[in-house]
Amino acid sequence: MPFIATLYFRTAILLLIVGIGVGIHMSMAGDHSPMGAHAHLNLLGWVTGALFGVYYALHPGKASGRLPMLQYAIHMIGLVIMIPALYLMLKGNASLEPFVAVGSLVVFAGVILFGWIVFTGDDRSTA
Repeated sequence: MPFIATLYFRTAILLLIVGIGVGIHMSMAGDHSPMGAHAHLNLLGWVTGALFGVYYALHPGKASGRLPMLQYAIHMIGLVIMIPALYLMLKGNASLEPFVAVGSLVVFAGVILFGWIVFTGDDRSTA
């Protein structure tokens, strides 16, 4: 399996563990105000990351080179900026909204780059 696929799978499971932890914390605290951050973490971290990994595993010809690693880095940097800022913003710190916006745009850039990888080039080594 290509390295980028393994990296995405490993990162996705770590993000799922964190996402479940956030959900448990919300439940124990009886405070579901940061539910949006919990949902974004699970969807953009666990689900989207795992799906990126599946794509790269099924299309090893698209998984090599610098572009997939750049795409991974951009996506993860965006999540690291967006998710904590969104969590804290939903807990009442409205001043973090610009960080949520920037993080969202960085995540979006990673998704656009993934789309570029999917739609361009020739993948003759498809599984």
